[in-house]
Amino acid sequence: MSTPPTAPPSGSSAASSSAPSGSGSGEKGLKGNALGLFSSIAIGLASTAPAYSLAATLGFIVAVVGLQAPIITILAFIPMLLIAYAYKELNQVDPDCGTTFTWAARAFGPRTGWMGGWGIIIADVIVMANLAQIAGSYGFQLIGFPGLASSTTWTTVAGVVWIAVMTAICYVGIEISAALQRWLLGVEVLMLAIFSVTALVKAYSSNAPAGSLHVAWSWFNPFNVPTASALTSGILLAVFIYWGWDTAVSVNEETADKERTPGRAAVISTVLLLVIYALVSTSAQSFAGVGTKGVGLGNPDNAGDVLSGLGNAVFGDKGLGWFMAKLLIFMVLTSSAASTQTTILPTARTSFSMAAHKAIPSQFARVHRRFQTPTWSTLGMGLASIAFYVLLVLISGNVLSDSISSVGLGIAFYYGLTGFACVWYFRKVLTRSVGNFVFKGLLPGLGGLLLLYFFCYAAFDVYADPNYGETSINLPLFGETGGVTVIGIGSLLLGVVLMLIQWAVQGSWFRDPDVPVGAAGSDAPPINVVT
Repeated sequence: MSTPPTAPPSGSSAASSSAPSGSGSGEKGLKGNALGLFSSIAIGLASTAPAYSLAATLGFIVAVVGLQAPIITILAFIPMLLIAYAYKELNQVDPDCGTTFTWAARAFGPRTGWMGGWGIIIADVIVMANLAQIAGSYGFQLIGFPGLASSTTWTTVAGVVWIAVMTAICYVGIEISAALQRWLLGVEVLMLAIFSVTALVKAYSSNAPAGSLHVAWSWFNPFNVPTASALTSGILLAVFIYWGWDTAVSVNEETADKERTPGRAAVISTVLLLVIYALVSTSAQSFAGVGTKGVGLGNPDNAGDVLSGLGNAVFGDKGLGWFMAKLLIFMVLTSSAASTQTTILPTARTSFSMAAHKAIPSQFARVHRRFQTPTWSTLGMGLASIAFYVLLVLISGNVLSDSISSVGLGIAFYYGLTGFACVWYFRKVLTRSVGNFVFKGLLPGLGGLLLLYFFCYAAFDVYADPNYGETSINLPLFGETGGVTVIGIGSLLLGVVLMLIQWAVQGSWFRDPDVPVGAAGSDAPPINVVT
C-alpha cells in the first residue's frame, strides 16, 4: 500500500482534489467502508429504476408476445442472474471500481479491458438522455403543467437541470447518494406494491373494467409465444428492465467488506427485481388486459408509458384516488431520479479506474480531498450527458429515440464480456471443485453466451431492419440499415478509435502486476496483466 499524498498548502490549485496513491483496490483515495449491504442493495435496485423501466417497456413487450409478457419478464432474469454471479466471483478476488474494465484487462489484456470500460460509459451516457427527458416531462405533469410537459424546449431545460442536480449530489459524497437512494427506493417499491394489489383486487371485483382478465397459468408458458423470433425479441426488450444492478459492484471500493458485500448485493438485487417485475406485470395485465384500446397494455398510444395511463384507471380520479394517481406519477419521477444518480456513479468510477490504470488521461483519477469522490470523472460524466442529450434533441427527436433503443447493445456487450472474463480469469481452477466449475465457469459462461446471442440477433437482425425504429441510414456495402444498429455498433466502433488514439499517445497501460489478483484464501490464479 502506498503512502497517502501529503496535503498541499492552503490555496494551492490542488487543495480540493488529489491524484490517487495507487491504482490497486483501496489505493485510489475513495471513501472506504461508507456503504453496508442494505445501502448496496438499495443502490443496485434503484439503478434499474423499476417503475420507470416498467412504464417504458411493458407495453412494447406485450406488443411482441401478448399474454406471455409475465413469463418474458421472468425469463429475462436468467441471463442477469448468471452475469451477477460473474460479478460476484470476480469482485471477491479483485474489488476494483473499474469492474468490467479491470477484470477484462486482467483476463484478456488491456485493449479488451478498455473496450469493456467504454461499453459501460457509452451505455450510461446514452441512457442519461432518456432519463433526463422522462424526469423533465414527469416533473411538469406532477405540478400540473401538461403543456410544458409536451414542450421539447422546456423538457430539455428541465432535463439538463435534473442531470446537473444529480451530478452535484454524486459529487458531494457516496453516503449522501446512498441515503437519498434508500428514501427514493422506499417510495418506489411501496407504490408499486400498492398499485399491484389494488389492480388485482379490482380485476377480480364485480365492477372490473372492460378487457380485464383473471390470471391464468398459460401466461407463464413460454411455448405459447407464437414464434421463436417473438420470444427472443421479447426477452431482448425485458433484459433492459434488469440493467443497472451492477452499480452495487461499481462502488465496491467504498463498501464495507468490499470483497463480499457488493457481489452479494448484486445477486440479491436481481432476485428482488424478479419478484417486483413478475408481480407488477401480472397485476397490470390482469387489470388492463392486452387490448389495443383504452388502458389495454397493447394500446400503441400508451406503449411508451403504461403506468401513467393506468394510474387514474386503477386508483380513480377523485379524492384519495386522485392523490394516489399523482403519487404514481411522482414514483416514476423519483425512479428516473434515482436511476439518473446511480447511472452517474458507475460511469464516474469506471473512468476513474481507467485513469488510475493510465488508460485515459490522469486528470480523471483525481479525488476530492473532503468528499473522497472522483472529481473530474463525476463532473465529466454530467457534462458529457448534458452535451449528448442537447445534441440529440437539436438533431432530431427520432435520433434520440433510436439512440435510447441502442442502449441494449452496449448492455449486452459489457455484461457478456464480464461473463467470458470470469470464465477465462478462473480457467486454471475450474476443475478443483464443483463450486468452482458452476459459479466461476458454467453460470458466467452461459450468461456470456446468451448475451452474445442477444447482441448478434439484435444488432444484425432486429435492429438492422430499416423499418425498425424511427430512422435508417444508407451505409456503403450494407445498404439501408436501421438507425438503432448504426448508433449502437457505431458507438462501440468509436470506442475502438478512441482506444487506438489513447494507445498511440499513452502507450501500453495497466502496468500494475503487484496488485494481488487472488485475495487471501482464494483459489484465483495469478494472471500477468502486462501484455
